[in-house]
Amino acid sequence: MNREERKQKRERDTKNAVIVFFLMLLFFILLIAAGVFALNRFVLKDKPPEEQPGETETEQPAGTDPVAVGEEPVQPEVTDPVIDPETQQAIDFVAGMSLEDKVAQMFVITPNALTGYGGVTVAGDKTRSAYNDRPVGGLIYMSENLLNGPQTLDMMTKMTAMSKERTGLPIFLGVDEEGGSVARIASNASFGIANVGDMSAVGATGDVQNAKNVGTTIGGYLKELGFNVNFAPVADVLTDPGSVIGNRSFGSDPAVVADMAAAELAGLAEQGIYGVVKHFPGHGGVSGDSHQGAVSSEKSLEELTASELVPFQRAVDSGAAFIMVGHISLPNITGDSTPASLSSKMITEVLRGQMGYDGIVITDGMDMSAITAGYKADEAAVAAIGAGADLILMPQDYKTAYDGVLAAVGSGTLSEERINESVVRIVRVKLKMNVNAQ
Repeated sequence: MNREERKQKRERDTKNAVIVFFLMLLFFILLIAAGVFALNRFVLKDKPPEEQPGETETEQPAGTDPVAVGEEPVQPEVTDPVIDPETQQAIDFVAGMSLEDKVAQMFVITPNALTGYGGVTVAGDKTRSAYNDRPVGGLIYMSENLLNGPQTLDMMTKMTAMSKERTGLPIFLGVDEEGGSVARIASNASFGIANVGDMSAVGATGDVQNAKNVGTTIGGYLKELGFNVNFAPVADVLTDPGSVIGNRSFGSDPAVVADMAAAELAGLAEQGIYGVVKHFPGHGGVSGDSHQGAVSSEKSLEELTASELVPFQRAVDSGAAFIMVGHISLPNITGDSTPASLSSKMITEVLRGQMGYDGIVITDGMDMSAITAGYKADEAAVAAIGAGADLILMPQDYKTAYDGVLAAVGSGTLSEERINESVVRIVRVKLKMNVNAQ
């Protein structure tokens, strides 16, 4: 091999070596790239892709589930119910009360029952001592307690002062002043006040202004005498002409009774008097007298809703502060002979639930035979509160009823939360009375 041939051979070998080098380099580059790709797939296969700048969520087609399969649905945020300032103030006030005082606030009794003496006509030392021991929510005055204007005003004024000193709240001072045959004051000539007459005559005029005039007239003289609650208007629809309600009712037309009762309630309110709408669910369709014994109605809830309940629904919608529940049994609604005043079906389910009432529920007098014939004083009070009543009116034996409610809370038959619920309603009204008196 000559010199020229050796030179050509070296050039070929060098060229081949360069080619082999680049081929090997290319091989190693491809091998490394494959390794990196495999590593990314292995390590990041479960990592969701990051949202790139400028990307936006696509709109979900209508009718499709926005939650991906296998993902937990997002639960809506639960917010606490909104409590109005007046109710919150009452809640805070009640939180500072003893259980004994809270239970006492749930009773409205006569001054005789408070002191243990008959024919009470003054608010003196015995009244103060008894009230300081058990500061009842209210007092109801009968004809024997009311002699004349000056005596009544003096008694009311002193009782109000005692209440504010003991509890920081006013006391409900009430009377049955319907007009006509039920008028503790206008029927007493010593007061020199004209009786507004029967509500049947007012209803017969068809003019609601006349009913409002009744409210402003009665409310005016009650305010001057120191009262703040009137156990009226009567909202019973007279569907049974033989009903003991008789001329106390505005009439037999539910719409007319609703209009008249609402107008009277408004008239009372203009004078600063709280009306008590009575006797839920309607006493005008039964002929018996709950003062004398059990009374019953065979009507269904649908029948009541179309007639007897119309005035009470109007009262609820008008913001009535008090509704009185009577002792009428409604077996076709409740399933038994339990009086409405002791029935959770009638108070909690119908009046509060169906009709939307959140004001004060007060029982009719618990000393009536419709209650006393089948229940002891403590049993009736506990049953009424358990059913949803807030105020117990005139128990047959106040001390027994009061002690019975305390014992029921102690045993767990009634919860303190249930007591608080009622006392908040009571205190809410009394705090408003404090503001209005300023």
